[in-house]
Amino acid sequence: MSTVPPPERPDGEPSGESSSVISDEQLESFLREAAEGGGAPAPKEPSARARMVAARLREQDEAARRAQGGGRWPRRKRKVQGLPPGTPPGWRTGPAWQEMNGTRTRTRRRQIGSVIGVTLAVALAVVAVRPSLVLDRIPGREAEAAASPTPLPAETALPTSAPGQVDAALPTREHPFRGSPAERWADGADAIELPEAKAVAGLTEADVELALRNTKEFLVAGNMNPAVLRGEQPERALDLLEPKQSALLSELRRALREPTRKNDPLRLFTRFDPDEVRLAGDVIKVRGHMTFAASRPGELKVHADYTFVYPLVRAHGGGDQVARTIVRRDLTLTMADPGRWAATKGKLLPESYTADYSNSDCDAHDGYLHPAFPDDLLGPVPTGPAEDPYDRSRPLTDEARDVAACGVATRT
Repeated sequence: MSTVPPPERPDGEPSGESSSVISDEQLESFLREAAEGGGAPAPKEPSARARMVAARLREQDEAARRAQGGGRWPRRKRKVQGLPPGTPPGWRTGPAWQEMNGTRTRTRRRQIGSVIGVTLAVALAVVAVRPSLVLDRIPGREAEAAASPTPLPAETALPTSAPGQVDAALPTREHPFRGSPAERWADGADAIELPEAKAVAGLTEADVELALRNTKEFLVAGNMNPAVLRGEQPERALDLLEPKQSALLSELRRALREPTRKNDPLRLFTRFDPDEVRLAGDVIKVRGHMTFAASRPGELKVHADYTFVYPLVRAHGGGDQVARTIVRRDLTLTMADPGRWAATKGKLLPESYTADYSNSDCDAHDGYLHPAFPDDLLGPVPTGPAEDPYDRSRPLTDEARDVAACGVATRT
């Protein structure tokens, strides 16, 4: 007798009592217990529904592990590039990668900074040893060097010849000594360097040093003081002279107040008419030297021979023309010991003095120097011998200088 099989369900499984189908709840409970390591033995021949439920549970567990950072990917060493699609965002942007990347970047910057620092240090060392390697390549450096000639060493005695010729360039307000030997001379009071003092004629070294220092101050006060150059009274210079020689002081003050040809204050002091000219800048070029020697016991002689070069412009307008007036002074001052002589300590007495001026109106005797500018057409025509005002090789004495002659300056 044949047996008729039970009818099948729509899902393909038999529907009889002998079927091994279990419910969803039973299967879910079984799977959980199996995962925990215990529970009843697995049912035989699970159905398709069981397999679907098991698959769904595995997907849920996998998703839960991924959300908690678990799964297979973190346990595998992979390069950042070439990650498979669906890799969690933390792989590229998480804190660990950003920290590592920042560290590498900082290390690289430190290495580059070290290389740059070493290179810069070497470059600075080379420039310190040979600055011309850089300075000579600055645009206009050659022209600047040509405009600033090498200064001359200090003069200690009269030279043996006149200075050589220089380029016959016209002076300007920016370069008032251009085309003149004075470009290489020292500036202002610093050009008057004192010789080393030593005790002579019964005077101490300190006494000699005081005499030298006051002689320099007398020269500066009478020939470089801006107020005196503008025509004011040289009071500081007069204060340095021996007050007990009242006749000399009276004569000098009268010469400043009422100058004449015979009593000319320009023999000791340099003054310009402020209504005519003013200094072009604040630099006066100076060249000369100072010596000292013993005189009578308790008396010291200081000899000074200096040439001053004054760049000038017109006081009112007159364009950019610059004129130069050159004044050379040769004077001997004495200082005496008050314990031996009727003298005041530290005060100076002019024993002899003479002066020579170049580029000034010979017929003017008003106590001012009057320079001529290149475009001046009026004025007396010089008739005296031609002389180089920069020639310091010849002694300047009253006998050698004809005060009545109006010489021709070969250059200014």
